[in-house]
Amino acid sequence: MDFTVIANAVYVDHGIKRLSMRFVKKYAAPERARLSAELCDQITEELDKAGLITIPKQLPTSENEFVFIIEKKSPLGQAVSIASAFTNLDRLGASPLPELFAQFPDARKFLI
Repeated sequence: MDFTVIANAVYVDHGIKRLSMRFVKKYAAPERARLSAELCDQITEELDKAGLITIPKQLPTSENEFVFIIEKKSPLGQAVSIASAFTNLDRLGASPLPELFAQFPDARKFLI
């Protein structure tokens, strides 16, 4: 998997880029006919190793869907990391801000 083009696109756009899953697949696994859940998990792990975060956290298997790729070190990437930590605490029943997801109902599904 070569994520150089994706990483450079994110860095050029100041730490965030909206990409189609078709584009991601083109560079992650061009030999594959279609995306599978396992491949999407592997792509997420490899992007994480490259210092990138995906939104939604669970990549879609449809090539027609779009995702955001964010640089972890950027201010937005740090905010997403904090939000993900809150989401994990909420899932465990230990949310420090219990009403947070009542105000932002879509946030939970994109950060898990």
